[in-house]
Amino acid sequence: MCGIVGYVGPNVDGKALDVVMEGLARLEYRGYDSAGVALVTYGGVATEKRAGRLENLRRALDDRPLAGSRTGIGHTRWATHGGPTDGNAHPHRGGSGDKLALIHNGIIENFHGLKKGLLAEGVQFDSETDTEVAAKIVGREFDRTGDLTEAMLGAVQQLEGAFTLLAVHADQPGVVVGARRNSPLVVGLGEGENFLGSDVAAFIGYTRHALELGQDQIVTITPDAHSVIGFDGEPAEGKHYEVTWDAAAAEKGGYATFMEKEINEQPHAVADTLLGRTDESGALVLDELRISEQQLRAVDKITVVACGTAAYAGMVAKYAIEHWARIPVEVALAHEFRYADPVVNERTLVVSISQSGETMDTLMAVKHASDMGALTVSICNTHGSTIPRESDAVLYTHAGPEIAVASTKAFLAQITAAYILGLYLAQLRGGSYAESAQAVMRDLHEIPAKIEELLTRMDRVEEMANFMADTRSVLFLGRNVGFPVAMEGALKLKELAYIHAEGFAAGELKHGPIALIDAGQPVFVVVPAPDTPHELHKKVVSNIQEIRARGARTLVIAHDGDEDVVPFASEVIRIPQCPPLLAPLLAVVPLQVFALHLSTAKGLDVDQPRNLAKSVTVE
Repeated sequence: MCGIVGYVGPNVDGKALDVVMEGLARLEYRGYDSAGVALVTYGGVATEKRAGRLENLRRALDDRPLAGSRTGIGHTRWATHGGPTDGNAHPHRGGSGDKLALIHNGIIENFHGLKKGLLAEGVQFDSETDTEVAAKIVGREFDRTGDLTEAMLGAVQQLEGAFTLLAVHADQPGVVVGARRNSPLVVGLGEGENFLGSDVAAFIGYTRHALELGQDQIVTITPDAHSVIGFDGEPAEGKHYEVTWDAAAAEKGGYATFMEKEINEQPHAVADTLLGRTDESGALVLDELRISEQQLRAVDKITVVACGTAAYAGMVAKYAIEHWARIPVEVALAHEFRYADPVVNERTLVVSISQSGETMDTLMAVKHASDMGALTVSICNTHGSTIPRESDAVLYTHAGPEIAVASTKAFLAQITAAYILGLYLAQLRGGSYAESAQAVMRDLHEIPAKIEELLTRMDRVEEMANFMADTRSVLFLGRNVGFPVAMEGALKLKELAYIHAEGFAAGELKHGPIALIDAGQPVFVVVPAPDTPHELHKKVVSNIQEIRARGARTLVIAHDGDEDVVPFASEVIRIPQCPPLLAPLLAVVPLQVFALHLSTAKGLDVDQPRNLAKSVTVE
């Protein structure tokens, strides 16, 4: 989810740097771990890069200005491989004399094997990143062909994963080449100048004429021209369009709010979190864990510590990990964990979940667990943050920056990462556990496309939210993995719409909460798939009948083809069919959309709800 900018224009000293820095400022929401630029000057390729916010790079450029240039690339990083350091910041260099500079968005899945081969050839590396591997390969290809486009073509045929690459070379001033696979790249078309960016925010201040690239395409821009070829080397065409957004909207991808944008980024958040986690045979490979297989096999108990939405991700994980790995799992609110005299030891795996990696309650729980001898693993979205550093190991999500305070895409990425951890533990047990793990991973890889499809079905949910703007209370019911989904749906309404909302385990209904049901009471019911074990589907359908008989307005989330719910539902919201334990990745999406649009209908600030902060850094 990094921000990338490319520019080539007329011979105006300093313009390339101005354009690139302005583009990075508009793209900083995509990554703020580090930033860097590369300019093609008369003396060769000059670079500057710094860890931290873009302001750090600005100060470095003020202290040591680069020569004027008409060709440049820039990058603002959301760290994936390698921590947020000056050395890991982009651009990276390659080729004879380090004449090539390259920036990258995405994950190169086969970088381990490629790096091993390059090291055997005597190539030296200055960073921990997968990006530097790409830079070395493109540089080597340029040394062979003498042409940057041909070099990029030769390189992308060796790379696997999701990536956008931009490169410049000292021997080809006035040229920027980009490549796109499963990662965004758009072209800005100007007069006597052209642009590249991870989205149109990079160049919206200069042109509204854009070219959308297709999958597996390479684009070459010069001041007066652009050309596109496929990864097969054949000529190709992009799709021309006019940008109708202003600069502020462009940063949000044309969406009205960051939260809406982030909801729509969820297919990519799940897909990117899955990237690079399996080898050619489909077996899970988690090199980043840094805990030996022997230690993990000895684990006889797992405790998840988290707060808020992250705790609900942990509750989903409990059901899944216990089913797949047969290891008991408990979920503790991080702020209660160390005050409850927890029973943990060296055979306990404490899994912390935090989007920011700075949640103070969770950090203190991790430290307490470490002091008691437990193994600690962090599931986190932010490289270099405190909780991963304090943990024995980390499993990073790759959701990219989440700007809206109310979590959406980070929640789905956290569930995905927890699933990966559970399946890895199952794989370590061997036999049928390992076979089942590979089968579930295949199902998981189908989920991003299903989320994408589901997002096209949300018109009716938006309508419901708009005409329910005056609603004062909404209840949510679910069973099994649907229970934490119900609680997350309620939390989103509390956070965004400031109304009473509660999530209940559907089986608890008759033990008290049914007293809340009166005529017209809206109740969302998360219905398990019909093939869920223990006849849970029938039981939840019975719950729907019970509350419908007492006048509730039943808003039912059910899988495609589930007709049993129809007679008892005021509204049916369909989600694509999937295995029961993976359903939370789909079922929560309509609840997010509902909360977003109900809050919008009330005229509230969706991205920055009152009294809330994105990261809670105090106890």
